[in-house]
Amino acid sequence: MTKRIFQGILFCSLLAFPIISNAQVGISFGPHVGIQKAQDADESNYLFGGTVRAKFAALGAEADISYRQENYENGAVTVKSWPVTVSGLIYPVPVIYGAVGGGWYNTTFDFNDTYNTSGFDDRTEQEFGWHLGAGLELPLSMKTKLFGDVRWVFLDYQLENLPSAVVEDVNADFYSINAGILFGF
Repeated sequence: MTKRIFQGILFCSLLAFPIISNAQVGISFGPHVGIQKAQDADESNYLFGGTVRAKFAALGAEADISYRQENYENGAVTVKSWPVTVSGLIYPVPVIYGAVGGGWYNTTFDFNDTYNTSGFDDRTEQEFGWHLGAGLELPLSMKTKLFGDVRWVFLDYQLENLPSAVVEDVNADFYSINAGILFGF
């Protein structure tokens, strides 16, 4: 059954190929939302932000800014981040893309009151991270399209100044599943 559904989607995509090709070329912008989970974070959290994307034939570029937050070690540390990322995009077919890029993560480490009174002050740092991803970009009209992707981010938060009771060998790499709408101009 799944094989038939996939074949039907592929067939319809091929029929719409000329429309899809024309709809995706150019510059567009819009909001995105997602869910993300760092490997050692307590739980998944939402993220949101804005995206600007340029596509020319089989290549493209993207810049975005988001807000995300996660807790570690049962809330001992809340990490709030405002990543600004840039990605190169490659479209093997007009509706499917791969992404690779880097980002600047302006990150605030907010310690709970127990650790604040023990001398651990909240702090803000800047980190650099890499990401890889893949996604779909589906036109709704000549100027509007939906996108969805999965990204894996490789980020090394510097948490070594904390007591091992708070954070021990934290892995801050994370994945995010994102969706958004882009408006062309």
